[in-house]
Amino acid sequence: MVKIDSVLSSSKYAKQIKEPFYKKVSLGIVDPSIHPKLVHPISTRDRCLLHSISFTRKAFVHHPFITVIILFTLFCIPFYFWPIFNCSEIWDDAIKDIHSKFSNDIEGNENTDFILPVVNENGGRLNNIQRPASPPEPTMCANIANVDRFDCFPQGKAEEESCKSRGCCWALPQEKINKSADLNVPYCFYPNSFNNYQYINVSVNDLGATAYLKILFSSPYPKDVELVKLDVMYETENRLHIKIYDANDKRFEIPFPDFPELRKAAKNTKYYVDIDKEEVGFRIVRKSNNQTIFDTQGLGGFIFSNQFLQISAKIPSKIYGLGQQFNNFMLDTNWNQISLFTHDTVPQAKTNLYGVHPFYLAMEGSGLSSGVLLLNSNAMDIILQPSPAITYRMIGGIFNFYIFMGPSPADVVRQYVDLMQYPAMPPYWGLGFHLCRYGYKTLKRTIEVWNRTVEAGIPLDTQWNDLDYMAGNKDFTYNKTSFNGLPEFVDHLHKSGMHYIPLIDPGISGSELPGTYLPYDEGIKNGIFIMDPDGVRPFIGKVWNSVSTVFPDFSNPAVVQYWIDQLRRMQKLFKFDGAWIDMNDPSNFYDGEKTGCPNNTWENPPYLPGVAGGKLSFKTVCMSAKQYKGLHYDLHNLYGTMEAIVTSYAMSRIREKRPFVISRSSFSGHGHYAGIWTGDIESTWEHMHHSISDIMSFSLFGIPLAGADICGFNGNTTPSLCQRWSQLGAFYPFSRNHNSDDAIDQDPVALGPTVVSSARKALFTRYYLLPYLYTLFYGASTRGDTVVRPLFFEYPNDEQTFSITTQFLWGSGLLICPVLKDQDTYVSAYLPSDRWYDFYSFRPINSNGSFYSLSAPLDTIPLLLRGGQIIPTQEPNVTTTLSRKNKMGLLVSLDNKGNAAGELFWDDGDSLDVLKKMTYNLITFSASSSKLSSKVQHWGYNTTMTLGSIKVLGVESTVQKVILNGNSVTFVYQPTMKYLTVNSTVNLEKPFVLTWN
Repeated sequence: MVKIDSVLSSSKYAKQIKEPFYKKVSLGIVDPSIHPKLVHPISTRDRCLLHSISFTRKAFVHHPFITVIILFTLFCIPFYFWPIFNCSEIWDDAIKDIHSKFSNDIEGNENTDFILPVVNENGGRLNNIQRPASPPEPTMCANIANVDRFDCFPQGKAEEESCKSRGCCWALPQEKINKSADLNVPYCFYPNSFNNYQYINVSVNDLGATAYLKILFSSPYPKDVELVKLDVMYETENRLHIKIYDANDKRFEIPFPDFPELRKAAKNTKYYVDIDKEEVGFRIVRKSNNQTIFDTQGLGGFIFSNQFLQISAKIPSKIYGLGQQFNNFMLDTNWNQISLFTHDTVPQAKTNLYGVHPFYLAMEGSGLSSGVLLLNSNAMDIILQPSPAITYRMIGGIFNFYIFMGPSPADVVRQYVDLMQYPAMPPYWGLGFHLCRYGYKTLKRTIEVWNRTVEAGIPLDTQWNDLDYMAGNKDFTYNKTSFNGLPEFVDHLHKSGMHYIPLIDPGISGSELPGTYLPYDEGIKNGIFIMDPDGVRPFIGKVWNSVSTVFPDFSNPAVVQYWIDQLRRMQKLFKFDGAWIDMNDPSNFYDGEKTGCPNNTWENPPYLPGVAGGKLSFKTVCMSAKQYKGLHYDLHNLYGTMEAIVTSYAMSRIREKRPFVISRSSFSGHGHYAGIWTGDIESTWEHMHHSISDIMSFSLFGIPLAGADICGFNGNTTPSLCQRWSQLGAFYPFSRNHNSDDAIDQDPVALGPTVVSSARKALFTRYYLLPYLYTLFYGASTRGDTVVRPLFFEYPNDEQTFSITTQFLWGSGLLICPVLKDQDTYVSAYLPSDRWYDFYSFRPINSNGSFYSLSAPLDTIPLLLRGGQIIPTQEPNVTTTLSRKNKMGLLVSLDNKGNAAGELFWDDGDSLDVLKKMTYNLITFSASSSKLSSKVQHWGYNTTMTLGSIKVLGVESTVQKVILNGNSVTFVYQPTMKYLTVNSTVNLEKPFVLTWN
């Protein structure tokens, strides 16, 4: 057993060669100077052969044409006239002889033979040359519990004979199983200590450690990688990077983000790595308690072939993430398969959805948390089983693991977004209420709905249009008949302090006549479209366009200027403020092209993950379509986020303001560029409830700007459902009402006065709390804090909070407890051990960790303030533009010790680079010992910020006197609910002190 730690340099492995000799293997020939133990006598024939090869290589580089003629004369003509003269035999004998001489043991691995690549008659490397696995001995299969069976036959029908031919065990489950389940205890499973690779070298370097593994016998999948390299890199004291890849050949790796080069291993790490040379794999251990958090050793099934990669690990039992699927927030580990492959569909269980996020957060017990990211963009299945354990099965790329040590769940997310880049800071207006639907059909109808919403006094910041504003469903156009006057309407919105966002699909109409549609003409001219599998013309699919659709290749650097040009041209038509990028999974109404896709290994890989439609090209682009960065096979899951990257940059260039981009498809790191909405959900109570799990999951993925379509997208909502959903949706970070063209109107006014009243009340509460929400986004964009967070983020030692999906927090201070059942007027809410206050009455609740029945009248969503918080507020108005002109306020909710703290971030709400330019204000607040004070941490935004109201909750004793900055001020003390109100004007540019006694 080798314990690899940051102090490993003192071990014997540190003395081994820094650069393993097989880096310079070529055509089965080793340069013996690289390693002293590889020096052998070389015969004259061998030396001549080596020099001949070297000479020929150099000659071909400098004089290729002449060299080819000479080689043709020397070899081809003699072969034609003298077939009995077979030079290939001489070549083969020479290679075999050299191969045998230099296949020597490596220092520290005396029992290991290094197998050089075998060269076939065409000069190419042979695959699957190793012996097949032997059937296991019965003792190797004994005493393996059901929960510890790792599937050896994940696809196809397993039979005993075919199972054992893979070297695996065959046995019926030991206990009764649910035969109707989608995934169950496997009959064919790996034996104990099943190793089809073997360590042949472990060494230490300045970054951590390196190991090499050679294959022992072939897997059931073609083109096994014969030599695998494992790099262990100590990137920070809390982040470990483990990369497993082909030691000889370059494979696809995700092209973003651009990680800085690691120059030296971190010290004082919170983890160490164990490698046992007798067992394939590694084990990651938390130093503080010696707890294993990720263990791949001895589980069997490590496979690294060209199009099938598999690895299993023992993990903690309570995990979250691995999206995007319609799953419970805390994932089921009882034989659960999660397939990740971006796909356009109605969200439903056991189906791959719009986003891919191969990251999970684990709760280990005792309040400790860790996280694991597998940075791989290929289609994959992830199996969770009750060991508890995880199995990853991908169809390409490499194993690229990042492990985050926390120790708190909030720390894990901070470390994750620190790697993948912090979330973007949205414009202030983007946190207002948004209104949309597919099917307005005309500008007149759009204005009617907008007018009735405004006249009802419902706060509203942004009007949207779906694709029906376009001319012939073509991007970067508008219909000058049905949407005649759109530019003037957008100007009117701006004068009213509001904003406008249109839909922009990635698909470009591909059937327009030359010179009639610039987005197509310029795309052809600049060569920025995804190409067909032959690479001779743009790939042609069909989305909303009348005849055909072509797709911009967002991996092509040239697409950036192309996209800027199209958006700028549209901006000249009407001055839109943000971008809604939809259908970027990418969606396609064909399975590939109209005639399908080629029959090749990319379209029909040896292993097919459990994707919707039963094939990778189902309603999307062919996998063998060509892009700038490679095949769509590797880039498919990145398409939406690559579009978001380009769109965000383009919008910042065009408007010279903070971009606001909402996308349907996403990948890890997406939150740095755009927000998300959860897609075409159904108008049901179930989907309303599930939206809470969705936005909490996106918080884990570093996408705080997330929301679901309020009242649902598909199907007809009801007034009672929309009433409660409007209340919940007012607390989505991204708050938008939107639905389908074949459903009833569901804007609040359309559903009657009770929905209007509830929506208005909830949204005014949202706007009242917007300074707090905006400050939370500041924390997300600068520290990696979560905005929406599950209860266990604040109470990681309370296991009762681990599975709660009916409540969520804004930051650490506001608990939202929505009504999720029809006609209910009470909510059963779990309150962890703490002091809480009813948001509306300020009634204190001292909880010892219990469920409470909270009153929830039809027009009210239950909200609770947590003790110990200071929450900035503002007098609300019907737009953020008007609200920002009003006085600020503070809600001070004291904890049981009489303490509280908070902060307020403020800027102009729309400018770029405010942190870099220092054009912002940051004020911190603290309360203790009957005193509230402020401290101006930074004042760089020249504006008037006036505090008009202070409410201090939890003041136990009757207040006799209040002093503000040395002067007595009037106040109101409420003895029943024990809170203090001070309505005095305070200039926040200067520190203040408020005391009471």
